[in-house]
Amino acid sequence: MGRGRVAIVRRCNCPPAARTETIMSVQLNHTIVWCRDKQKSAAFLTEILALPPPTRFGPFLVVPTANGVSLDFHDVEGDIASQHYAFLIGEREFDGVFARVRDRGLAYWADPMQSRPNEINHRDGGRGFYFEDPDGHFLEVLTRPYGSGG
Repeated sequence: MGRGRVAIVRRCNCPPAARTETIMSVQLNHTIVWCRDKQKSAAFLTEILALPPPTRFGPFLVVPTANGVSLDFHDVEGDIASQHYAFLIGEREFDGVFARVRDRGLAYWADPMQSRPNEINHRDGGRGFYFEDPDGHFLEVLTRPYGSGG
C-alpha cells in the first residue's frame, strides 16, 4: 500500500472471504494557525525554518512545507489557545534552525513538559527540541519520526 493510503476493513460477522477492503487516500492539506499578527507570526516561522516567504490567499498568509502541507496564518482577536506543530527536518537543516533559535535568545526544551531547558533530545537516534512562537504555539523540530528506531 502506498504512502498516505489507508486500508479500511469493513467490520462484519461474515466469513473472511466476504469482508471488503476500501482503499482511501488521505493526506493533511493545511491547518489554520490563529495568531495576533499574521505577518509577524508567518515571518517568524519562515525565518526560523528557512522557508520561502508566505503568500496571500484570501485572509490568510500561507506557508507551505516540503510535503505539501501548509500552515495558513489568520489574525484573531482575544485569547489564542496554544497548539502544537511538529516539523520533521533533515540533519543538515537542524543545525541552522537550532542556531537561529539560539541567536534570537529563544527559550528551548528537550521535552514537551518543558522540564529540560536548554537541551535537545536524541529520540530514535535523531535530534529534536521544542520552542514557542510569538503567540505561544508550541513548535517542535525533529530529525527522525517517533518510533523510527535508532
